[in-house]
Amino acid sequence: MTHTRRLPAALSALTVLAGLTALATPAAAEVSLSIQDRDIGRMISLGGSCNRCELSGRNLSGATFTGASFTSATLVGANLRGAELIGSNFSSSDFTRADMRGAEIQGTNFRSAVFRDAMISGVEAQGADFSRADLSRADLTGAELVGANMNAATLAEANLSGAELFGTTLANVSARNANFSNAELNAANMAGGDFSGANFSGAELDGARMSRASFGRANFSGASMRRADIRGADLSGARRLTQEQVSEACGDASTSLPSGLNVRSCTSRMMVVRAPVAPVAPPAPPAPPSPRRNFASADNH
Repeated sequence: MTHTRRLPAALSALTVLAGLTALATPAAAEVSLSIQDRDIGRMISLGGSCNRCELSGRNLSGATFTGASFTSATLVGANLRGAELIGSNFSSSDFTRADMRGAEIQGTNFRSAVFRDAMISGVEAQGADFSRADLSRADLTGAELVGANMNAATLAEANLSGAELFGTTLANVSARNANFSNAELNAANMAGGDFSGANFSGAELDGARMSRASFGRANFSGASMRRADIRGADLSGARRLTQEQVSEACGDASTSLPSGLNVRSCTSRMMVVRAPVAPVAPPAPPAPPSPRRNFASADNH
C-alpha cells in the first residue's frame, strides 16, 4: 500500500539531509526528494538548487543528484559513498574529508571545489570538470577519470595509484609528491605541470604530452613512455629514468635529461597515438520543481 506521509512525519525524515528544513540561505531555492524502502535502504533523489547548503558530516550515501545546483555547498566529512552525481554543479564546494568511494559521476562540474584528504577511490567519472580543484592528499586509487578535465588542479601528495587517466587533462597541475604508480596516463595532457617528487613507477605514459612539465626527483621505475612528448620537459632530476625509456619518447634540444641520457626527435605524425576521449555531454536538466517541497515515501504493508 502506498501513501503520502503527513508533513510532520516527512520533516522528521529530513535529518538524513543535514536538516534541509533549517536551510534558510537565500540561495537554497528548492530541493525535491523521495525516500523509498525505508526499512531496507534509504534512496534519496535530489534536484533543483541548494547553493551554499551546509551538509557537513551528513549521510548521503546512495543519493542521486540529477541536474542539481549545489555551488559553494559545504560537505566536509559527508558520506557520499555510492552516490550518483549526474549533470550537476558543485563548483567551489567543500568536500574536505568527504567519503565518495564508489560514486558515479557524469557531466558534473567540480570547478574550484576542495577535496583535501577526501576518499574518492573507485569513483567512476565521465565528462567531469575538476579544473582548479584542490585534491591535496586525496585518495583516488583505482579511480576512473577517463577524459576528465583537471586543468590547473592541485594534486599535491594525492594518491592516484592504479587510476585510469586515459586522455585526461592534467595540464598546469601542481602534483608534487603525488602517487601515479601503475596508473594509466596514455594520451594524457600533462603539459606545463609540476610533478616534482611524483611516483610514476609502473605507470603507462604512452603518447602522453609531457612538454614543458617539471619532473624533479620523480620516480620513473618501470614506466612506459612510448611516443611520449617530452619536448621542453625538465627531467634532469628524474630518478630511475633509463636510456631505453627516453629513446621511446620524443623530445628536442629543449628537453632536459639526467647526465648521460640522450633524446631523439620525432615527427609530429609519430607523436600522435590516439585522440583523447571526448567528455560526455551532461544530460538535460530536469524540469523546474514546483514551488513547494514534496516528501513522499512508499511503505509496504
